[in-house]
Amino acid sequence: MIQPVQARGQFFSRSGIAAGPASRSLRRCAVAPMAKSKSSGKAPTKSKSKTDVEIGKKSANNAVFAPSLTKTSESETGAGVEQLRFGFPKGSLQKATEDLFARAGVPVKVKERNYFPTCGDKDLKLVLFRSQEISRYVEDGVLDFGICGHDWIVENNSDVVEVAELLYSKATSNPASWVIAVPEDSPVQTPADLEGTLIASELVETTQRFFADRGVNVKVEYSWGATEVKASLPGVGAIVDITETGNSLRANKLRIVDTILASTTRLVANKEAWADPAKRAKIEDLALLLQGAIDGKAKLGLKMNLPAGLLGQLSDFLPAEQSPTVSPLVDPEFVALEVVLDEDQAKSLVPQVKRMGATGIVTYPINISIS
Repeated sequence: MIQPVQARGQFFSRSGIAAGPASRSLRRCAVAPMAKSKSSGKAPTKSKSKTDVEIGKKSANNAVFAPSLTKTSESETGAGVEQLRFGFPKGSLQKATEDLFARAGVPVKVKERNYFPTCGDKDLKLVLFRSQEISRYVEDGVLDFGICGHDWIVENNSDVVEVAELLYSKATSNPASWVIAVPEDSPVQTPADLEGTLIASELVETTQRFFADRGVNVKVEYSWGATEVKASLPGVGAIVDITETGNSLRANKLRIVDTILASTTRLVANKEAWADPAKRAKIEDLALLLQGAIDGKAKLGLKMNLPAGLLGQLSDFLPAEQSPTVSPLVDPEFVALEVVLDEDQAKSLVPQVKRMGATGIVTYPINISIS
C-alpha cells in the first residue's frame, strides 16, 4: 500500500519534497489559473480556454460544477460505479504519459480537438489539462487525481496528496530543473549579481521567492514562451527556464548561473478523494501499475535451455538478488531457465551463456515489474 508521509498538514512523496499548505475558493477554477495582473509584474489576464469554459462553470452560489465530470450513472458504465476524474497532462508530458499508460495496461486514446480521452479502464474519466493547472483543479475537487510536475505544485502552492513520484518525463527519466540562465558573455556569475534587473520566467511565484529568500531585489515578468530569446534582449538580466538536458540553452548560447528548483512528475490526489476508501484503493492501484511500468521499462526477460550441470556455474554470472526459474525438459540433461534482469545485465549475459552451451536464448521486454 502506498503511504505518503504527513507533516504539518501536508503530504510528502518518497523524495521528501512538498509544497506548503494553502486554502483556496472553488471560484478560482472558473478562470485561467495562470492569469495574473500586469501591474504586479506578473502575467496579464488570459482568456478562458475551451477546457476552462467546459469544466470551470459557476452555479448561482459561485460553486464550481462540471456537468461532464459528475458521477456516472449505472446505464453508462453498466456497474453503477462512480468514475474517478483524472487530470491527464496535455502538452510536453502527454506523449510520454500515453506511452506509460499503455505499458501499464491502460491504453489511452486521445482524439483530435477532444478534451476527454478514452482509456482501457471504465472507472476513470480522463480530462486533458495543462500540467500547470492540474494541481489546482485536484486541490479544489474538480479532479479526483492527476499527473503533473512537482514544479507546478510548488508554484501553485497546492494542498494535495502527493501519492507517488513517477520518474519519467518527455525526454529522459532525469529530474527537470528550473535554472537561471544568462548569455555566455554576461558578467553575471551569481544570483546576487542580478540585483535590480528584470527576470523573464514562466515560474513567477517560485522565482520571486528564490530571490526574496536571498535578499536580491529583482522584477520578475511572466514569459509566455520563447524564453531563451529574451535573455539577450536589452533590459533583461536573466531568464528562468526549465531544462532536462541543457541542449536548448547551449544552442541559444546561454549558460546556467544557478538552479531554482528540481522537479519530477507526480501523481497527486484530492484530499477528500484520498480519504474515501474506495477511491483511495483505485488511486493506489493505478499508482502501482504506473510505477511498475516505469520499473519494467529498464528490464528484460531472458529465457534459455541450459545443460543441467552448468546451473551452478551460471549462478556466478547472475546478480546475487536474482533467482532464476528452472523447469525440467523432456531431455533430462537440459533445463529451461528464465530470469528477469536489468537491460544492461541481460545484454552482457547473453554472450556468456551462449559460450557455456545454452540454446534457445530469447530476450523479451517487460511491461510491468513489481517487486
